[in-house]
Amino acid sequence: MLTDVLVRAFDDDPVANFMFRGDARRRAGLRSFFSIQLRRHYLPHGHVYTTEDRAGVAVWGPPERVRRPLVELVQLLPTAPYLLGRHAMAALSLLGEVDALHPHEPHWYLATLGTEPARQGTGVGSALLAAVLRRVDEEAMPAYLESSKERNVPLYARFGFEVVEELHPARGGPTMWRMWREPRPLA
Repeated sequence: MLTDVLVRAFDDDPVANFMFRGDARRRAGLRSFFSIQLRRHYLPHGHVYTTEDRAGVAVWGPPERVRRPLVELVQLLPTAPYLLGRHAMAALSLLGEVDALHPHEPHWYLATLGTEPARQGTGVGSALLAAVLRRVDEEAMPAYLESSKERNVPLYARFGFEVVEELHPARGGPTMWRMWREPRPLA
């Protein structure tokens, strides 16, 4: 199941560790979050990609996808019990802060890219990126993402993404890297 791949891929993610403290709580929170993200926000638009062996998952929002941040936040309410007490406000604040910085111009949005931990560094994520970025370039559209792991920034840079902001969220949230990619001319 794709949700399981994403839960394992994000188990060591700084944002996941900030939002869902404790191993069992983090895994349950991630399962809830990714189930909702896939089922409600992205699968209906047909832009969830995986490899044949399901070793990786890329979740993309196309330019025509209407963003409804408040509706999407309400749809994520089943995830709320996995946040911790006072910490829940910091987690919600982080989501709001990142969403407020989302570009308004039409673009492809890489919401999530995850690879089975044992397969990380073997080209799975690169293959998923390359496949969609070909389409992005054919459409002459820019692309955007937020990286929650510094070690992933060079991967995205190899595909033409540039850091537009190193975000240091309020309330002690983890550093994130907002990245933008202009379309590349077709060869």
